[in-house]
Order: sequence, then structure tokens, then C-alpha cells
Amino acid sequence: MTSSSTITSAAPAACRLTRAAGPVEARATRLLFLIVGFGVAAWAPLVPLVKARAGLDDGTLGLLLLCLGVGSLATMPVAGALAGRFGTRPVLAAAVLVTGAALMTLSRAAGLPVLAVALTALGIGLGLLDCLMNLQAVAVERRAARPMMSGFHGLYSLGCILGAAGFSALLSLGLEPAAATLVVVAAIAVAFLAALPGILATRADGPRGPAFALPRGPVLRIGLLCFVVFLTEGSALDWSGVFLIQERGLDPARAGLGYAAFSLTMTAGRLAGDALVRRIGRRRIVVLGALLAAAGLGLATAVPLWPVTLLGYALVGAGCANIVPVLFTAAGRQEAVPAALAIPAVTTLGYAGVLAGPAAIGLLAHATSLTLAFLAVATLLLAVAAGARHLRI
Repeated sequence: MTSSSTITSAAPAACRLTRAAGPVEARATRLLFLIVGFGVAAWAPLVPLVKARAGLDDGTLGLLLLCLGVGSLATMPVAGALAGRFGTRPVLAAAVLVTGAALMTLSRAAGLPVLAVALTALGIGLGLLDCLMNLQAVAVERRAARPMMSGFHGLYSLGCILGAAGFSALLSLGLEPAAATLVVVAAIAVAFLAALPGILATRADGPRGPAFALPRGPVLRIGLLCFVVFLTEGSALDWSGVFLIQERGLDPARAGLGYAAFSLTMTAGRLAGDALVRRIGRRRIVVLGALLAAAGLGLATAVPLWPVTLLGYALVGAGCANIVPVLFTAAGRQEAVPAALAIPAVTTLGYAGVLAGPAAIGLLAHATSLTLAFLAVATLLLAVAAGARHLRI
């Protein structure tokens, strides 16, 4: 393969790499995934602080949080087209600047309109970063001709853990939220500058196609599988604590153990995932991972003991760990839709699962029970295992 082979495009033959991917590019990709993890982790501790500073009730906070999703979902589908037109590096630089400015505003602002604009901007910045880091990862993995995607996604998970722990440590040292946020934003800026030499430059040299396209064929199938897996991850984030308190009688101070167990096994699984993919293959990763995650949810709901529930969530994390990385690789390898349209489409569908899934679980739990809602998610995971058998991975 030559250094100008087509890797991503906003239309056929629109976006071409200007040089080959090597160790420097792989290191840059890892840094991009860390940056997004840091950005997500910086926002999470600010949520209760924003709520208290602005005097928001739960309903108003819920509506405000929708701005993050609106910003991301509005930007993700066109990320590849923007990179094709303006170049990956300028778009990534703009995304980092917007993300940093939004986080600093959120750490200080109290007015609802300002918070809404800042949170929408944060969604735009993170949405662009999310799509473009995956486009870079697809290109680097293809050039390396070996599995690398799980390791990249593992750096995102590690970034979330390190970012949350670091932010909490800064606050415990007595720093004001704005000062702690500034430290995180500075770390993001330094990481981006370190990644910049390895970001794969692109150039537009063909006819411009659509900025985005509705997913179809294999991209739609991959996107729907991502939707279910992201829905599962969202259920662990938003509902594991509620389940442990409500159904297992755990003290609220320990309710975060469920998501901690999920995150720990997911991070470990992703960091070890590339070797596992080489050993058993991508299709088996998806099938066995979905079955393991479904079994974990079944165990968490069937045995009324909170330690067993934690074990169940650990199995869910281990099962889900490498499914999404494999599906992103599949989206980049399929030939029905250019990668610069396929990756944003899959990312958007997956992110829709994070946003819509927890709300759907809440509605189903209200109509039936939280146990039955989790079992419905387990059933969807069984459908992922069945659907993966027909994917060309």
C-alpha cells in the first residue's frame, strides 16, 4: 500500500492520506482517545456543582443535559465531511478549543442560557473528537494490518478513570472547580500538541459528495448493533446504582460499586482486547462478548445478593469491552459506504443508544420493574450475538 491510498472520504476519492501510518501515528491516536476520556471525565464531577450553583431542580437539570446530546448528535454525522473539506488537523484543533472553552465556562457559569450554550458546545467538541479519533484509528489499524482498535478504546476508558480520579484529587486538595478544570483543560491541550505530529493529514482532491448520508446496508446493521451495546453501557452508568439501592438494599454510599465493577473489567478487557482479537477473531469477539454481557445481566437480576450483582456487572463490562471496537473496525472495512460517512453514522447511532436507552429503561421499569427492564436489555444483547453471525468482519 502506498502512502496516498484512500482511507477516508466525504465522497468517493475525496479524502486521501498524505503519508503512511506508523508508531508516531499510533501514539497520536492513543492520545486522542485519552483526550476524549479526559473531557468526559471533567464534565461528570461538574454536574452536581452546576446544579447547586444554578439552583436547578432535577427536571431542569435533565433538560439541560439534553443539550450535550443535541450538540453531539448534530455534529457527528458531518465530522468526516468537515475533515475532508478543511483537513483533519484544523477540525481537531477547533474541537479541542471548543471543548476546553466549554468546560471552563461550565466550571464558572450560573445562568441557565449560558450553561445551555456551553453544554451544547461541549457536545459539539466531543462529538467531533469522537468521530475523528475513530477515523484516525481505522486508518492506523488498517495500515498496521493488525488489531489495534480495542487498545485505542481502552485508552478512552483509562482516560475516563484517570480524569475522574485526577479531578477528584484536585478538588480534595482544595482547588476551586474552575482551577481544577483549568488543570484538566491544560492537560488536554498538552496531549493534543503531543499528538499533532502524528495526526494523519488529509486533503480533498475529488468531487465533493454529501456531508452525511443515512446509514444503509452493512453500516445500518453495524450501527444498530452499536446502538444496543451503547444502550447497555448507558444502563450500567445510569441505572446500576439505582438497582443496587432499590433491589439489593445497598447503602447509597456504596451504590457506585456496580458501575466501578463494570468500568474496571471493560477497561482491562479493552487493553487486552487486541491480543484477544488476534487469538479468536472479530466475529467471535462480538458473539461471545454479547452472550457474556447478557449472562452478566441475567446473573445480576436473578440472584438477590449484591456481591453477585457486582459480579454480574463485571461480566457485562468484560462482555461489552471489545464489541464496539470490533464494530468500528468493521465499519471502516466495509465497502458500501465511504469510511468518512460510515464512522460518523455508526458513532451517531451508538450515541443515540446512550441517550435514548436509559430513558427507555426508565419508562419500561415504571411500567413493569427494573428487573424486567434489564432482562429486556439482555434479550437485545442476544440479538446482537445472533446478528453478528451475518456480519462480514
